[in-house]
Amino acid sequence: MSVFKLLLALTLVGVTLAAPSRPVAHEKRDSTPVGFAALGPAHSDTTLKLRFALAQADSSSLVDALYAVSDPASPQYGEHLTKAQVEAFVAPKNETTEAVNAWLTASGLAATSISPTGDWVSVDIPVSKANQLLNADFTVFTNEATGKQAVRTMSYSLPDELRGHVDLIHPTVVFPIAKTIDPSVKSAARRRTFHTPVPRQFTPSCDDDNFPSCLQALYNIPLTPAVNKDLFLGVTGFYGNSAHYEYLNEFLVQFRPDMDPNTNFTSVGIDGGENTQTGPSASEGELDIQYTVGLATGVPVVYYFIGFDYQDGPLEGFLDEANYLLSLDHPPQVLSTSYGMQESSLTPELTDKLCQVYAQLGARGVSIVYASGDSGVGCSDTDAFAPTFPSNCPYVTSVGGTQNGAAAPEDAWVGSGGGFSNYYPRPAYQDAAVSAYLASPNPNAGRFNASGRGFPDIAAKADFYLIEAAGLFAVQGTSASTPVVASVVALLNDRLASAGRPPLGFLNPWLYGEARGAFRTSSRATARSSARTTPIRTVPQGFDAVVGWDPVTGLGSPDFNKLLAVLGL
Repeated sequence: MSVFKLLLALTLVGVTLAAPSRPVAHEKRDSTPVGFAALGPAHSDTTLKLRFALAQADSSSLVDALYAVSDPASPQYGEHLTKAQVEAFVAPKNETTEAVNAWLTASGLAATSISPTGDWVSVDIPVSKANQLLNADFTVFTNEATGKQAVRTMSYSLPDELRGHVDLIHPTVVFPIAKTIDPSVKSAARRRTFHTPVPRQFTPSCDDDNFPSCLQALYNIPLTPAVNKDLFLGVTGFYGNSAHYEYLNEFLVQFRPDMDPNTNFTSVGIDGGENTQTGPSASEGELDIQYTVGLATGVPVVYYFIGFDYQDGPLEGFLDEANYLLSLDHPPQVLSTSYGMQESSLTPELTDKLCQVYAQLGARGVSIVYASGDSGVGCSDTDAFAPTFPSNCPYVTSVGGTQNGAAAPEDAWVGSGGGFSNYYPRPAYQDAAVSAYLASPNPNAGRFNASGRGFPDIAAKADFYLIEAAGLFAVQGTSASTPVVASVVALLNDRLASAGRPPLGFLNPWLYGEARGAFRTSSRATARSSARTTPIRTVPQGFDAVVGWDPVTGLGSPDFNKLLAVLGL
């Protein structure tokens, strides 16, 4: 029996409970988000599935430990923490679980742990009781664009004795992000399209399109198969974006004739996810799998396919995947994710909860790689720039996009997401690189938070990737550049393992430190030069690419051989 369940059981047998103190406001929002309208009170019998984030024992020390094992200048570099060591930092203190259990039990409620240490618990509760217990007013809101409804409250309170024990409850004041998914269709077939696939007739020219041999030549990615089969690469799948085995086979036959065309990947379902092989392709799953299996030669690939058995938070699927990985004795050494959202769609407190989970994975030696987004600075007209999340979490590596690179030098890709976080301050590992960028006058000063965490960190080609999906198509985006970077990291890990050394883990202190000179910077000067006369953005205003770091392509694109040399291999 887990410690959490044991404490709950002891509470149920009969603990004298103190009378609850007055409720204290915990979270609130001042107005209904734009695009939502209140329909009226939620029915009293409607069951809410609330997630409670309990205070962790010592999360700040966990971050210190993450940097200690991730910074090449640290004596602990590469000494990644064990599962038990990480859990010791983040497991709630006994008094926290006891206080929360006692409070819930007094109302006839029970909590279920949904994370390895019980720092996240779930409670099923009817609206009537939730309103009373949390001093809330749960209301039905509708998204005026999609018609989709959600139950939320504009504020909630907690008794004073839970101060310092409960960080937040979700979903309460954070509203869902609209997704273009038909809710009437069965889960296996519900898909969200992220790209507009363009039909292509294959011509063997890297001048017009990207396929494995183009990327291998451009970034010196080796064709030599990885040999350490206990190391593997994880890929995140969402919104019904299945990856088809048949299409992968066709892709390998056409673009990797040196590989066994039956090379495959493993699927793991989370939240009811099922990588169904029926129905049409939505391209994202094909792209992510074909350019990890097809580039990280010989590296085992696992597709973590997130289903729809989570609420419309929108955080839950990301959180459930991360907690699943933390529950494993041996998580993937690299996780590639090509999905995200605007930072402002969540509260700072909620974003930090997912970001902290990525810190746990990084401390255990996992490289978390996220696409920076495909909407430039994320604004229109004169609006303030809108950074993306989770790519701007300081404990993940954000990947931007480039274009050209074959006959012409690489330029910044027109849609590459980038900017500065409004929630996270600039981490120390970025100080030198970002300060150098900000030293030059910027015409958009005031539209971004210059003291925030800058992103992306690095970049790779993002234009016109050929994929197999019942035909040959071309797609674009940082969701293409991200699996390329993840594949490079996975192959570097294989070389490290063969030398008896640990995986790279959390990349950023190394990228901005020892590896800073291992990126393709000569072409960046061309990108800067051309940007003087030709806009490199599709938004009205944005950031330019420069030599060094910039919030379009980060430090630049990778060179496998140079990175290998930095590692002394």
